[in-house]
Amino acid sequence: MAETKGKKITISPVTRIEGHARITLQYDAKGKLDEARFHVNEFRGFEKFCEGRYFTEMPAITPRICGICPVSHAVCSAKAGEGIMRIKPPRIGDQLRRLIQLGQMISSHALSFYHLSSPDMLMGWDCDPDKRNIVGMYEQFPDLVRRGIRLRQFGQEISMYITGKKIHTMGVVCGGMSIPLKEEAREALLKWIPEALETLDMSLELYKGYYEKNKEELNVFAYHPTMYMGLVQADGTHEFYDGKVRLVDEKGEIVEDGFNPADFAQYIAEHPIAWSYLKYPYYKPYGFEKGFYRVGPLARLNVAERMPTPLAQKEFELFRQLEDGKVIHGTFHFHYARLIEMLSSVEQARDILNDPQILSTETWARGERNQHDGVGCTEAPRGILFHHYTTDDNGLLTKVNLLIATGQNNPAMNTSIKQVAEKYVRLDDVQEGALNRVEGAIRCYDPCLSCSTHAAGQMPLLIELKDHRGKIVRTLARGG
Repeated sequence: MAETKGKKITISPVTRIEGHARITLQYDAKGKLDEARFHVNEFRGFEKFCEGRYFTEMPAITPRICGICPVSHAVCSAKAGEGIMRIKPPRIGDQLRRLIQLGQMISSHALSFYHLSSPDMLMGWDCDPDKRNIVGMYEQFPDLVRRGIRLRQFGQEISMYITGKKIHTMGVVCGGMSIPLKEEAREALLKWIPEALETLDMSLELYKGYYEKNKEELNVFAYHPTMYMGLVQADGTHEFYDGKVRLVDEKGEIVEDGFNPADFAQYIAEHPIAWSYLKYPYYKPYGFEKGFYRVGPLARLNVAERMPTPLAQKEFELFRQLEDGKVIHGTFHFHYARLIEMLSSVEQARDILNDPQILSTETWARGERNQHDGVGCTEAPRGILFHHYTTDDNGLLTKVNLLIATGQNNPAMNTSIKQVAEKYVRLDDVQEGALNRVEGAIRCYDPCLSCSTHAAGQMPLLIELKDHRGKIVRTLARGG
């Protein structure tokens, strides 16, 4: 729903994203766009209420942060606990965690592409909003919709067969996995692989066809050079589960390559902003004004030198040809990057399931608290994720800090909506399709807002007391 009052346009709520948010477009006296802001309305404070818990409980608690990316939180939490214990999981424990994380990438990316974003591509930006959704999609593209639903189901089935739950994953523990893989589960999951690969082949052709028909628009849609951050393997190969942190600049030149995730607070700071519960993270050495970077599928492909699987590598080579230079800055290509990552995830899942040792019961190394601090780092669907825990001598948490992917994309999301609004929205003739394009800029990032607002530092707070007519009679403000 959009509302225009004088020189201000409010889009509330932002649709087809995970969580609750609004967008405001503020115009000056001459009708020129002055400010575009993405407001995250919800606040959860997950970090604060974890204090006092024993650190080994966290892999079971943190999946409740989000029903879409619970595995990333569970794995990152377990890694932070392993830092406190100074232990490493057995190889098969690592492989099973990697497998369920691949499943999460498939299910989350499928939800984003097929349910939330493909209506804009296939139905059109200016389509009747009553039809521009998954139900309207099914009326015109039933096979694609069914395939998208089943691809997401496959990702969830990986978690279900291994941990017994599709969401809020269990079995991930400090030291590995408490649940070994069963033969019948492996056989059931391998049966999904041909269909998943076929669906992704069709979807990649669909995206490339759409791009060719709309190249002129998409090449300038929320196009803005930034830095990018993500995990890579030691040789620069694309990575989800483990690896080193790499940061590249807008030309693709490496700025940081392999800083220790335990030291992330030396490189990344979070700056509160007055209009949102979502902060502005930035790269410390460059400062607040110049240190913004992006994370997620587009960033991971921009920091990587190659993909780990053959089919994904072929697509990666095509992806790199979209723009001149080493990096792709077009925000719409987050969607292309998601498809390539899903393809790689299916290939990697097949390889892990075919590992002759994957049914081993040696999946869990046990230990105890050996130091007070631990940092976990992994890739969530929306980008690199950090968990930092501090404990007392008894292993009870005294401080928890979560650096979430969506938060790291917040500066870029605000830049993206401003660029799109400047190009398409006219204050004297506000078109629904133009406002949908502004929302579409946010959907490119697939933000997960319930993950991203927390309590580290001083949060800005605004309370408005209104009478029965809606008139503000008192305002209380803090921070910002």
